[in-house]
Amino acid sequence: MRIAIAADHNGYALKTRLIAWLTAQGHTVDDRGSHSEETVDYPPLCADVCQQVTDGHAERGIVLGGSGLGETVACNKIRGIRAGLCHDLWSTRISRGNNDSNVLVLAAKILSPEDTEGIVGTWLTTPFKGGVHARRLEQIAALERESART
Repeated sequence: MRIAIAADHNGYALKTRLIAWLTAQGHTVDDRGSHSEETVDYPPLCADVCQQVTDGHAERGIVLGGSGLGETVACNKIRGIRAGLCHDLWSTRISRGNNDSNVLVLAAKILSPEDTEGIVGTWLTTPFKGGVHARRLEQIAALERESART
C-alpha cells in the first residue's frame, strides 16, 4: 500500500521508527515531513498528507502529533478526508470498519512504539463494513457538499 506520512516535532521520533516498520511490512511510504525535532506547525503537514490521499498519490495517510487532537481537526477540514484519532485497537477497528477512515492520526506522547505498530497494522488490514455505515458516510459527504456551498 502507498502511505503518505507526516509528523510534527512531537511525533518525529515515532514517525521515523514507524516508517522503518511499514517499509519492512512491504508498504511504500512517502515521508512528507517534518524531518527533525525542531518545532514546526502541524496544519500544513496535515494538509499535505491529506492532499496526497485525495489526489490519489497515496492510498492512505498517517499523521503523528503530540496529542493528535489538533491534527485530527486539521485533517478533517479537507474535503474527502475521514481522519480518525486512534489510541487503541477498539477505536482503530471502529475508525476503519465503521467510518472508512483514510487518514490515521496518532498521539505520539501517549503511544508506545509497540502499541503504534499494533494500531497501524490493525488500521491497514481492517476492511470497511459498508451497509448502514455506507449510508452514514454518504450523509457525512452531503454535509461536506453543503458546507462548500455556504
